[in-house]
Amino acid sequence: MGQTPDYVLDRPSVDDVDQFFAVDSDPRVWTHLPSGRLTDEEEAEAILVRLVSQWELDGIGPWMVRETPGGDILGHCGCSLRGVAGPGASRGTPGAFWNLGYRFRPEAQGRGLASAVSRDAIAAAGDVDPELPVVAYLLEVNTASAVVARKLGLELVHRAPDVGNPDPAAIRLVFADRELTADQLDATLA
Repeated sequence: MGQTPDYVLDRPSVDDVDQFFAVDSDPRVWTHLPSGRLTDEEEAEAILVRLVSQWELDGIGPWMVRETPGGDILGHCGCSLRGVAGPGASRGTPGAFWNLGYRFRPEAQGRGLASAVSRDAIAAAGDVDPELPVVAYLLEVNTASAVVARKLGLELVHRAPDVGNPDPAAIRLVFADRELTADQLDATLA
């Protein structure tokens, strides 16, 4: 658990399910990808179980972001290991990378939280495995997310149609802190 005067970072817990669901089911959070919105609290609980497992297996994962200790969740943000074969798989897998993700309640957006907590997340990922790139992939219509990625120093390394998206006009952007291998780029698009 980390704390600064601006926010508190907690590891996820299944006890967070109601507030996590409130964030991830809010249509205002999903204007860029309405089909990504959670509609079932059981799905939110399953995601939280997976996030708890990520922390146990990988030593890192998204944090629940709060304003005060024990306060309401403002959102979640962090780096997760991606591009590996399964839970606990080796970070040495050719497609492995740190996926940086951030999602905040609309009332918490615009306060710099995504940028600040993402900096913490990138530093934490570097402490666990600095050999892996940090990647943020997003839809082009999510301009606020792209602004955060650029503020963090991530560079646009890929722009193409978002294969499999319900919106055939959707464009996927991939930002990274370094050049990606073909396997890493493929893993971000899977």
